[in-house]
Amino acid sequence: MKLWGGRFTKNTNSAVESFHSSISFDSKMYKEDICGSIAHAQMLGKQGIISPDEAKQIVDGLNSILADIEAGNVEFTVEAEDIHMNVETILTERIGATAKKLHTGRSRNDQVALDMRMYTMNKTKEVQQELKELMSALLDIASSHTSSYMPGYTHLQKAQPITLAHHLMAYFNMFKRDYDRLKDWHKRTNLSPLGSGALAATTYPLDRNLAANSLGFDGITKNSLDGVSDRDFVIELCSCLSIIMTHLSRFCEEFILWASNEFSFIELDDGYSTGSSIMPQKKNPDVAELIRGKTGRVYGSLISILTVMKSLPLAYNKDMQEDKEMTFDALETVTGCLSVFTGMLKTTVFKVENMKNAALRGFTNATDVADYLVNKGMPFRDAHAVSGKLVFYCIERSTDLLSLSLDEFKAQSDLFENDVYEAISLETCVEKRIVDGGPSKVSVDKQIKNAKEMLLKI
Repeated sequence: MKLWGGRFTKNTNSAVESFHSSISFDSKMYKEDICGSIAHAQMLGKQGIISPDEAKQIVDGLNSILADIEAGNVEFTVEAEDIHMNVETILTERIGATAKKLHTGRSRNDQVALDMRMYTMNKTKEVQQELKELMSALLDIASSHTSSYMPGYTHLQKAQPITLAHHLMAYFNMFKRDYDRLKDWHKRTNLSPLGSGALAATTYPLDRNLAANSLGFDGITKNSLDGVSDRDFVIELCSCLSIIMTHLSRFCEEFILWASNEFSFIELDDGYSTGSSIMPQKKNPDVAELIRGKTGRVYGSLISILTVMKSLPLAYNKDMQEDKEMTFDALETVTGCLSVFTGMLKTTVFKVENMKNAALRGFTNATDVADYLVNKGMPFRDAHAVSGKLVFYCIERSTDLLSLSLDEFKAQSDLFENDVYEAISLETCVEKRIVDGGPSKVSVDKQIKNAKEMLLKI
């Protein structure tokens, strides 16, 4: 008979039994479920709701179940529906009637909300650790390339010269924001819903703060209805994970481009590439492509949970059972993608000469031609026009700005002198940009130094 079966006269339909059960996926939360039950039992004992001996018997039984699960000696059943009732059923088999007192003052509604908060917070620590590993790798590589020049792009068109270190530090800042978002998410998630009951709390004299403190929560949820029906923390987590994947996908897209013969900016390690079954010359960036593809999978989790929650009346509804599989999958996908991407990044060879030559060929110093004229007294809009005409002149003759003679410069403006060549050299274009956040070695060294100090503190 079901633990909730007193009101029923018929057994659950066999098809519904399987359809209704969540044990196939919520069994992942066994540790959180048992820890939550231990805290609840201890609180019941301290509050005199059950006797201290009963509380100890329950706690000992739960600890033995936890040990057996981790040893692989427990088999869960569909008939018991979910992780909560599986654990309670096993506990009853082991310690008898005392186990039936565990659920006093508690509902599966606040129990599952508790488990989800604890599980996601635990798993998110793994994501944060992977982000730290990736940020550390970026800093190591950037430190070696503060003078490795390359073209910066807008609209995927060569725009202005930067350094590889500057480019990598842009991604460092993205992943640092990702880390901070998860840290901020943790503040709102780290509140215990235990004691909310089904929706209207309970008449038993529970000490919600006692249970919350023993589980490491910062406090308790402030409204019992909200405590059991809130899945904002799941939505927000899936949003944070989606943004991480956005950043990974953008980085992967660049790696895919850079590994192509047309760019030839990088050489991917053989261990992070695959070949073709028919074309022997191929070296495919499959890792980067898979991460780019899995981004859509994580986005799907976010859209799914938003759709599930968008029209649910208070309080708990069975629809909310659907939050688990998508969230678990998103967490596992992001953790795996971060790990393999960091490995790919660490083993990638950057072809710095090709990058430098690409910056030289793309008129990335055209803005500096205009700035040169501005420094000679010409209004910027006029200088912009002169520089544009010089670029067009070069395109017609298949040459570049640095290859023009002084007479060719002067044909557009008498303000040009021999110092123009130094002013628009690749090195000058980058190294004069010393403003905070800029691409010069001085600026990027400062960025890296500050980032390393920050990383040591988190």
